[in-house]
Amino acid sequence: MLDIPLLFSSLMLGFLGGVHCVGMCGGLCAAFSLQLPPNISRHKLILLMNLGRIGSYVMIGALFGLFGQLGTSTVVGNEIRSVLFVIAQVLLIFAGLYLSGLFAGFAKIEKVGVPIWRKLQPIMHKFLPIQNVSGSLIVGALWGWIPCGLVYSVSANALASGHIITGALIMLAFGIGTLPNLLAVGLFAAQIKNFFQHKAVRLTAGLIIVLWAVYRLAQFFGLFHIVQAA
Repeated sequence: MLDIPLLFSSLMLGFLGGVHCVGMCGGLCAAFSLQLPPNISRHKLILLMNLGRIGSYVMIGALFGLFGQLGTSTVVGNEIRSVLFVIAQVLLIFAGLYLSGLFAGFAKIEKVGVPIWRKLQPIMHKFLPIQNVSGSLIVGALWGWIPCGLVYSVSANALASGHIITGALIMLAFGIGTLPNLLAVGLFAAQIKNFFQHKAVRLTAGLIIVLWAVYRLAQFFGLFHIVQAA
């Protein structure tokens, strides 16, 4: 059964996480965009590059969902899923605090994916500068594996979902959420970057994510029912 609120939160995290995406991937996206061949539509190649990135997110979500499915297919499966859900929401809280500039320590989680990224970087460089449609998709797909704390936070939700399809959909929703910001960076890099790096924008976006994760935890633990009963 699909968790619509979870898909929505993944979508909004992707969108609000633009304050992080622009700072971390904005330079990379802008660099890719400047290297695009003049004989093919720039808009088309930027879109394909981002679709390749989202495709990698979906693959990551499916893998984590599968791991969760295998790990929760036991008698204590529901208990494991509950623990994973709580961990995922706590990670979202830290991610929100990181986005808002209130907790820099969350950046350390991005080191988890550095070994994988080091192996993929040389492969990506073979396709740069981008020369054609297939090259744009491949670069985008490899770009999707760049170490990112936000991706890891949403992946935790995919793991907690305990289902391969749900995990893939969670990461798809996240990827779609990131699309408007990173498409805009490819076309209007300087203006978008300045907007998202504004302290008020970062603080607002981060705190919205924190509040949503806190709400989900309160809902999970039945705190609203306790308040109503009192």
